[in-house]
Amino acid sequence: MNEFAPLKGITVVDWTQVQSGPSCTQILAWLGADVIKIEKPGSGDPTRNQLLDIADSWGLYFLQLNANKKSLTLDVRTESGKKVLTELLKKADIFVENIKPGGVDKLGFGWEDVHKLNPSLIMGSIKGFNKGSRFEDVKAYEPVAQSAGGAASATGWNEGKFNVPTQSAAALGDSNSGMHLVMGLLAALVQRDHDPKHEGCFVYQSMVNATINLCRIKLRDQLMLDNLGALPHYAVYNTGFKWGKAIPRAENTEGGQVIGWCYKAKGWDTDPNDYVYIVIQDPKSSWEAMCNTIGKPQLINDPRFDTWQHRQLHKDELYAEIEDFTKNYDKFTLTEMFSKAGLPCGPIMDWYELEHDPDLNSDGTIVTIDEGGNRGNFKTIGLPWTMSNYKPDYKRAPDLGENNKEILTGLGFSESDIQGMLADGTISEARGPKNAAPEVIK
Repeated sequence: MNEFAPLKGITVVDWTQVQSGPSCTQILAWLGADVIKIEKPGSGDPTRNQLLDIADSWGLYFLQLNANKKSLTLDVRTESGKKVLTELLKKADIFVENIKPGGVDKLGFGWEDVHKLNPSLIMGSIKGFNKGSRFEDVKAYEPVAQSAGGAASATGWNEGKFNVPTQSAAALGDSNSGMHLVMGLLAALVQRDHDPKHEGCFVYQSMVNATINLCRIKLRDQLMLDNLGALPHYAVYNTGFKWGKAIPRAENTEGGQVIGWCYKAKGWDTDPNDYVYIVIQDPKSSWEAMCNTIGKPQLINDPRFDTWQHRQLHKDELYAEIEDFTKNYDKFTLTEMFSKAGLPCGPIMDWYELEHDPDLNSDGTIVTIDEGGNRGNFKTIGLPWTMSNYKPDYKRAPDLGENNKEILTGLGFSESDIQGMLADGTISEARGPKNAAPEVIK
């Protein structure tokens, strides 16, 4: 392991599954922590066998969220299972769980229990809703968090068939919650080092709070609407839209006082992602740069567009003037043109383009991991930040129960103890993936 691994020597007990918790613990593993993933004997994390694409391989959903971890199958409902988890927690630094509300408490591993067991232990929990909320016991999935956290109501379009609350492609409830919990756990580690008693704390992260945090400017807009009754920077401004008590859907506007929109590029009629996004900032110099770039200097002093306020009032006409130019060039040429003019812009990248992008595949954004077996290499999203003195050593995800013997022996359990756990179902035999090639109906 890299000697500069930030979490070298830190042990994490990972009792999480699907996406929100595993996205957190995978970051911890990539930072050098020893992450022990607890899985249900016989079947493991549900995502191991979900959305399969090739025979005899774990699903990509699992592989992309559980690299660099160790797998221990364990039924914590049995007495021997409770004993194993107890021994693990006695020696661990961090315990992370995202079991259904009340689940760990019923099994005797809630915060008060584990804090007595190991006062230095830091515990992190991800749940759908906040503690004390009237929805505290509600089970949440990604769309539930986006809906209850204010993202869905502000996303999408305000007219037509698809004028419905819409969830984002970004995992605002799942991976975003995991990333937020990473911050809390790292802060807790630093706090523990400052504490003379070296005492750990409980870090609670709700999916709804993580979603709300990334939607913070929507609260800004709601407060503005409360005071003004309308929002000039929204797409529906000056269109005859009937303003209500809550902010409308944002459509494709930038979200601030500037003018941002998605314009057709050459090829848009055959490729749904041949578009470019361009922002016109408030100063007159930005508007002048736009007019000169699109070859229409006569628009600089056009009374419809000569101030940012006037541009807001005539957005549809403005978009048409710009798109008359952009649809003649491909999105990459447009990005170069407008960038040289000092205008914020970028091509709309689809996921095939991102998968094969040479920059992203060389700078660590997209990493390739050798899983072996039928899968061989697969791609995943790497550590989302870079460090000048550390680079993760990306390793494959474990087979189900692959590390049972290693972990149990390290805790002091004998071979006969392990055989007894196998016999009573506390653990299951280690095994690789066994599934038929999926049939896709086209």
